[in-house]
Amino acid sequence: MEAIVERGCGIDVGEATLTACLVVGKSEEKPRKTLRTFATVTVELIALRDWLLSQGCTHVAMEATGVYWIPIFAVLEGYFDITIANAYHIKAVPGRKTDVKDAEWIADLLRHGLLKKSFVPPGEIRDLRDLVRYRRKLIEGRTSERNRVLKFLEEANIKLASVVSDVFGTSGMLMLRALITGEAAPEEMARMAKGRMRQKLRKLELALEGRVQEHHRFLLGLQIRRLEQMEADIALVEARIQEKLAPFRAEVDLLITIPGVSELVAAAIIAEIGVDMSVFGTAARLSAWAGVCPGNHESAGKRKKVRTRKGNTYLKTILIEAGNAAGHTKGSYFAEKLRRLQPRLGRNRAQMALAHKVLVVAFHVLEKKVAYRELGPSYLDTIRSIATTRRLVRRLERMGYNVQIEKAA
Repeated sequence: MEAIVERGCGIDVGEATLTACLVVGKSEEKPRKTLRTFATVTVELIALRDWLLSQGCTHVAMEATGVYWIPIFAVLEGYFDITIANAYHIKAVPGRKTDVKDAEWIADLLRHGLLKKSFVPPGEIRDLRDLVRYRRKLIEGRTSERNRVLKFLEEANIKLASVVSDVFGTSGMLMLRALITGEAAPEEMARMAKGRMRQKLRKLELALEGRVQEHHRFLLGLQIRRLEQMEADIALVEARIQEKLAPFRAEVDLLITIPGVSELVAAAIIAEIGVDMSVFGTAARLSAWAGVCPGNHESAGKRKKVRTRKGNTYLKTILIEAGNAAGHTKGSYFAEKLRRLQPRLGRNRAQMALAHKVLVVAFHVLEKKVAYRELGPSYLDTIRSIATTRRLVRRLERMGYNVQIEKAA
């Protein structure tokens, strides 16, 4: 097999150390291999970079092992053509698993051009990605804490969730704080209701009549404080996200023209795929990378049903949310598409299909820098009539007729 890279280095990454295999040699020559081991502290990584530069190395490859590759990438970025490869794609022959063998295997694959680069976004996109993903973790943590509060309320026979649609709204939080202090009677707590909730005063009195013990008050106090701190942290992260989104304001404004895509969804999409669509090439490749389209399973000329591919979990979940919201946007193409797909595919597969379509639209919006143009619910009927007409014309032509189509007055 012909060699493509004359001076390349394969790196087997570990938590404390890394093994580098430098392969040097022209395509028609037997390459010379040099192996060295470095610690993963910053001083050693700089030494690795200086050594590779002194040897005239041009290409570096390593597998995406957890987060251990990130500091190495940060030190080498800008000096070499770096390939971060999917670990699943570069498994060596079983039974020969050592750090040295792994580094040599990666170097050989790099030398012959057999490694496919994983998508590594630019630095400013990586910062935005960290913030968006951390916001998601905070939201999940807040949801878990709220569920714990509701559990303790039920244990104390406080039926507030049965009367109030949002226990953690303004009125609900006032009542919860009053429960924690234990100084107010149910009638007094019910009168803390605001707005339309004051129409339920009698129901609130009955719901707040429970058996709240000191144990419940103690734990509820801790949980409410944690919720308040989480709310403050979420607000802080969202403000930081808005700062990081400033250079991409034009792209955000274009993305939010898509039904179901809010500003936070647009921020999540940009954080995961960036704004330069040339790195993916086509919408089909991006969909495969994101894992929102089916894989291929063909045998003996027959295509079989398969599940969606593994992909970017963060992007996939936000696209499903956006697709679900788009499918409930009245008078839109997405709503009509969901109406037709759901009886045939079921709810989950129909939502995945809409997530796929949202991503395809987002790809073209970012690639062409144009806003989304609504097709309308009648679009599917239009393309179906056109396809039916063409099929019938071809069928008549095969039967020996000359067909001319003229629209009825």
